[in-house]
Amino acid sequence: MPGPLIAVDAPYVLYRSFYALPDTILGLDGKPVNALLGAVNLLLRAAADFGPRAIVMCFGAEAAPYRVELFPAYHADRPEVPEALAWQFSEAPALFSAFGWEVSSGDDVEADDLLGSLAAVETDAGGRTLIVTGDRDMYQCVSDDVSVLFLKSGVTGFAEVDVAEVRRRYGVGPEVVPDFIALRGDPSDGLPGASGIGPKTAAGLLSKYGSLDGAIAGASGERPRVAAALTDSAAELRAFRDIATLRTVAVDRPGDRETDLVGGASAARGLGLRRLAERLEEAGSVADL
Repeated sequence: MPGPLIAVDAPYVLYRSFYALPDTILGLDGKPVNALLGAVNLLLRAAADFGPRAIVMCFGAEAAPYRVELFPAYHADRPEVPEALAWQFSEAPALFSAFGWEVSSGDDVEADDLLGSLAAVETDAGGRTLIVTGDRDMYQCVSDDVSVLFLKSGVTGFAEVDVAEVRRRYGVGPEVVPDFIALRGDPSDGLPGASGIGPKTAAGLLSKYGSLDGAIAGASGERPRVAAALTDSAAELRAFRDIATLRTVAVDRPGDRETDLVGGASAARGLGLRRLAERLEEAGSVADL
């Protein structure tokens, strides 16, 4: 039986690695390569643990235009990418490709949209997908055939999030995660949510009414503060839900591709990642790393 497709939130993995590893890890030209090293090590671990049939690294726009049009403050407060990380972003696609990992990107959509679209294509073909990310928005993709391998900042390893785990963490199912985000808000995306409504109240409303629209329609039966938060900001809350909802992108199902340790070693050596290159050259397979 073929292994799962691993679809990776490449920007998140690079950011996480950049801040988890010291920037004193330098390449041949004296530039930091900590994000590249951390990202590769993480994906090699995933390849060893899960035996994927292919790995796809997804990149995209920092803030998709359609989301900014819905809410101009979307991602507005995110800091600029550090110069040392920006250079590593530019080098990452070639390095990932050298390992035989497919690189997927889009100018008008975000990496999240590509991740969700790849998972949908894989499911339609009867396959299973593992989405590597630290973005909880991706919980909406979880199903019997799709799990999130959730990464916490500064913590090694993966937490596999399935349908039951989404319900445990949020109190609602994957199908209403965008509604939940709209009500609760998402500080990382600059979405304020409904005034005074936290995660427990949001989950309670969705359990009772089934959706954001249902909660708005039933607002008159709630406490005055909650009713006002729902009705006074109804249009804005629906916009937040649209922002949180992934867009479907036309993507091809990736073909089977094993991780190429020889190609990866050559690319790593070219960047000055000597110890990584040596490990790869000595290993017979990813299981030996």
